Amino acid sequence: MAGVYTVKQVNSYIKNMFKQDFLLNSVSVKGEISNCKYHTSGHIYFTLKDADASLSVIMFANQAASLSFRLKDGMSVIVSGRIDVFDAAGKYQLYANKVQQEGIGELYQKYEQLKQYYDDCGYFASEYKRPIPAFTKRLGVVTSRTGAAVQDIINISRRRNPYIQIVLYPAYVQGEHARLSIVRGIRTLDEMGLDCIIVGRGGGSIEDLWAFNEPEVVEAVFNSSTPIISAVGHETDFTLTDFVADLRAPTPSAAAELAVCEIAAVENTISDYKRRLRQQMLYKLSGRRDYLERLKLKMEYLNPVNQIYDKRQRLMGIEEKLLMIIKNKVLAERNRLRLDASRLEGLSPLKKLELGYAYLENTDNNRIISVSQVSPDDEMKVYLKDGSIRTRVIEVGEAWQKH
Repeated sequence: MAGVYTVKQVNSYIKNMFKQDFLLNSVSVKGEISNCKYHTSGHIYFTLKDADASLSVIMFANQAASLSFRLKDGMSVIVSGRIDVFDAAGKYQLYANKVQQEGIGELYQKYEQLKQYYDDCGYFASEYKRPIPAFTKRLGVVTSRTGAAVQDIINISRRRNPYIQIVLYPAYVQGEHARLSIVRGIRTLDEMGLDCIIVGRGGGSIEDLWAFNEPEVVEAVFNSSTPIISAVGHETDFTLTDFVADLRAPTPSAAAELAVCEIAAVENTISDYKRRLRQQMLYKLSGRRDYLERLKLKMEYLNPVNQIYDKRQRLMGIEEKLLMIIKNKVLAERNRLRLDASRLEGLSPLKKLELGYAYLENTDNNRIISVSQVSPDDEMKVYLKDGSIRTRVIEVGEAWQKH
């Protein structure tokens, strides 16, 4: 059919028109950065906007490497480059090769002013942060009914804990009605006595997320008696709600993981506690049983009857030992007496008399042991083994020698 073209042909034709325009091949555009994203490849994607319009911008890694500062949302800049068409998507955008910083955008400046104000008022102080319950049973969610954020929160929460009760307050999260809708949602769920509330939405530009910087929303979060987790945008997005909330999550999915405990891990922990408790109980019982056995043995040892038997046995042993000592002592003394008797018997005068010797006494009953003690005609008494003789001295002679 004549005059019918493919999408690619149309996009290519428009792309060639852009290339032929001298102005579009080298242009400088002034505006405020919004929705700035740094890709892992090194490319930078952001939107350049003013009060009436916006323009998509991409800066490739080789040009981005020459930047002396980091691009941020709200920054007022002059971007130089070329306008070209991304023909695969039929979208025109500014391909930047140079970015000059001009100042801070009005919206970003307002954000910094509000942030400083609430920081000075103490709204961000750690003393006002309430702990998130470790075991949330009833979870409140303030977000859009149709956004991806609510599905992420519900799916992750129920995967972690199938028994959790989720109460959703469908709120506007963007536009002129968003701030009052979010405030009503926070106050409504706060009155329901829930364990925790997640307030948030998916990512977007600073304009898209501005409802979470509104004073009414900040006040509602601060005055809530229920712990609140702020989950607005992506990890690089920050709103005032993030600072005033009890906990900030980088994404709605992360908020669900922070708010809802994993029931499987809890069950495993309980099982581990039961096992450890049983082990400790068995260990204690074993220790007590051993202690009772020792007490039983000690009681048996200290039993008066056993003590009497034990003392009696000891006395019998002492008695036997004493009798043995006495017997040995008697035998030893008896032998000694025999020896002494033998010695005394050898020294006995009577024994000498039996050997033929005699014992002499004068009339004064004094023993005569020398001839010098007597004179002729002296009387003396002679004792023999079988009697005595009274005699008179006839002669005193000299000592005799045995020949």
